[in-house]
Amino acid sequence: MHTPLLFLSLLSIGAGAVPTYGLGTTSGWDSAYTKAQTALAKLSQDEKAGIVTGMTWEGGPCVGNTYAANSIGYPSLCLQDSPLGIRFANPVTAFPAGINAGATWDRSLLYARGAAMGAEAKGLGVHVQLGPVAGPLGKNPDGGRNWEGFSVDPYLSGVGMEETIRGMQNSGVQACAKHWLGNEQEVYRDTISSNMADRETHELYVWPFMNAVRADVASVMCSYNKVNGTWACESDELLNELMKNELGFRGYIMSDWNAQHTGVNSALAGLDMTMPGSDFNTPRGSIFWGSNLVEAVSNGSVPQSRLDNMVTRILAAWYLVDQDQGYPEVAFSSWNGGKAKVNVTAGHASVARAVARDSIILLKNEGKILPLGRPGSLAIIGQDAIVNPGGPNACSDRGCDNGTLAMGWGSGTADFPYLVGPLEAIQKQADQHGTKIVTSTTDDFTAGAQAAAAAETAIVFINADSGEGYITVEGNAGDRNNLDPWHNGNTLVQSVAAANKNVIVVVHSVGPVILETILAQPSVKGIIWAGLPGQESGNALTDILFGTTSPSGKLPYTIARQRADYGAGWINAQSDPFSEGIFVDYRHFDEQGIEPRYEFGYGLSYTRFNHTGLSVSVFTTSGPAVGSVVSGGPVELFEPVGSITVQLVNSGSVEGAEVAQLYIGLPDSAPPSPPKQLRGFQKVKLQPGQAGTATFELTRRDISYWDTPTQKWVVPGGTFKVYVGASSRDIRQQGSFVVGKY
Repeated sequence: MHTPLLFLSLLSIGAGAVPTYGLGTTSGWDSAYTKAQTALAKLSQDEKAGIVTGMTWEGGPCVGNTYAANSIGYPSLCLQDSPLGIRFANPVTAFPAGINAGATWDRSLLYARGAAMGAEAKGLGVHVQLGPVAGPLGKNPDGGRNWEGFSVDPYLSGVGMEETIRGMQNSGVQACAKHWLGNEQEVYRDTISSNMADRETHELYVWPFMNAVRADVASVMCSYNKVNGTWACESDELLNELMKNELGFRGYIMSDWNAQHTGVNSALAGLDMTMPGSDFNTPRGSIFWGSNLVEAVSNGSVPQSRLDNMVTRILAAWYLVDQDQGYPEVAFSSWNGGKAKVNVTAGHASVARAVARDSIILLKNEGKILPLGRPGSLAIIGQDAIVNPGGPNACSDRGCDNGTLAMGWGSGTADFPYLVGPLEAIQKQADQHGTKIVTSTTDDFTAGAQAAAAAETAIVFINADSGEGYITVEGNAGDRNNLDPWHNGNTLVQSVAAANKNVIVVVHSVGPVILETILAQPSVKGIIWAGLPGQESGNALTDILFGTTSPSGKLPYTIARQRADYGAGWINAQSDPFSEGIFVDYRHFDEQGIEPRYEFGYGLSYTRFNHTGLSVSVFTTSGPAVGSVVSGGPVELFEPVGSITVQLVNSGSVEGAEVAQLYIGLPDSAPPSPPKQLRGFQKVKLQPGQAGTATFELTRRDISYWDTPTQKWVVPGGTFKVYVGASSRDIRQQGSFVVGKY
């Protein structure tokens, strides 16, 4: 990101002057700021420094803790992972990962998952839950933490962020949008520079954070990496100008754990809270803030107004979600096994199961091998069919790949209260139907083939894992070394397919897996993509396998025919040029004319849907967004410009849900752009023969591009292309609209 025109005014501001940032306004923030400013006047300088400074690693019961300010009744803030549940505490619900939530393409489920997580966090006394995730966005298909986010597409990711944050904060916990910005790989994540051009920065990586700010997210976490040579947590351009000024963010920015590198510079650059306060070394390392920050203010290195602004932002977030009113005490300790004094999980298993079930993607269903109905016999094959024999929590932060895969590894995890394995759930269903079950629950090829030969149908379970870089699993240092199934999964499927003519493959995976070897086996009639389904894994899977529910999940990324087709991947270097630009995932495949194996947005059903009667009603003019900044960006970006509708009919014989997807192609007057980009979706449940309407409401942002020379979002003039369909390649209806000159 070069020094854009908008930022030039800052270059002349001296270190002693602090511009005002965060002009976005909502009534909730306004009221919270009034309370925060009243409280600020009562604080001592030491209390102010304590509110912005962590208490060191293991300095309190949570992974992050600040100092209490007794003069205003402000507690030691509890900050706790993770984006899919409460880390280091039990019992808690182990929800499906973010990537599964995204694969539902269901706003109501995204909200319900966020609300349930927020309720558990509040019940345990957690003030700040460290999620959801929009960075990594997932430009690298092999990126280790992609599964923590919702999708490689910024629009779908943005909806996931917005709905999840609203759910969490309506339950009373502060959400934390992370990681800001460009944290796209684990290898060298602490030192790598993400060298991002301005347009891709805005159109891809900033986009979902705009939704987060629009949803009034309380906090944002800056990332470990550098951006264009400057540490993300020390970047005035990223923190002050982009997040606080351009997006109008009124909450606070915290460091990732040990991502702060200086005291004075980070304060001036816009960092508001340092976590965990000192490094993890023994003896404890340097504390950049705390008493050092008090001294920096005293000697004029950091203006008093900057410290006051940090504190005001943090207090305002606390007031925003009403945490000043009878908030529970912390009910667990991360460092003694996490046993909670209360059980906060009531009713949330049903939410976890619904998300897991509706995120399952049916990729192949030759000869209608699914649903299974009442088979006489089934072979269940593969280690991934059973829970780790050592228990679902046997490996710290899930840092192993033993047994069925239900979440990746790292800080983005939670302990399972239980884990329903696929075999366990299938056996329960089989007992009701009188189905004989034959098993081979290792990855031994010979044993797998023998089991397959003894049954009518064989189901093979394979997986692919990844996670955070502080753990290496089977030679994978966070990021995946390749996109193949783990544990020789291809060979296992080949062996089974040679012994049985009716094979179904179930894939539990953090992201794309190359399936060409598996698809080359004529006996493989069905493929189910189950992702990372959380604690209700087996139950959700049987809902789909046996036809209780028709599958309705859609791919949140592209599955390629070969690794090289993606045009991006993690690199073993100290800088990433982001040479793919705005052409990431399906944008790249479309631009280059590459045929994917399974395209973005793809997913089969047990029924059929017709898309008819496209109606386009869009009326606006071209030109830049130049108005005042509200939470999320310039106010015009969020103004409605029209709507597009399409009629859906369930023409099959069973109830099902279709995700109608809207893609927009910019006119020729725009700079080179992807042929089409997701700009709307709606999931519609229909009975057989029933008709329904999918409605897509467009805003100016949806039809804008980022213009680097003017530093504005611009609606181009000309003819826009409209595509509506069942995936990014399965387009059922096409249309257009014209935008005149401003």
